[in-house]
Amino acid sequence: MDIKTASALRRLRLVSAPEAVSFLLLLVCSVLKRTTEFNAVPVMGWVHAILFILYLIFWADAWNRTKWSLKTAVLYFALAVLPAGGFFAERKLRREAEDAVIAGRARKEGVVNA
Repeated sequence: MDIKTASALRRLRLVSAPEAVSFLLLLVCSVLKRTTEFNAVPVMGWVHAILFILYLIFWADAWNRTKWSLKTAVLYFALAVLPAGGFFAERKLRREAEDAVIAGRARKEGVVNA
């Protein structure tokens, strides 16, 4: 895996958890808006929108660089629109990056022809 591909995956991984947190906080703010006088929906809406747009940009970049299958790309997109999906995306991306490092080391040491 080249450095640009690894960077694209790292950016996507780093934005996925904050995007999930902002989505959950937006849902909590929506409930609080309807049940109390507290209204943080406009602020949390903007925060979540910015993080979601960043996620989509990084997702498109990662898809382009990694040449994911359509199934994998749709999975990562679907995880972005589920309330806690970003946490699962972060974990899956971290595992994918660790596997790539292990494969790279094995190739470098001549253990496998991967």
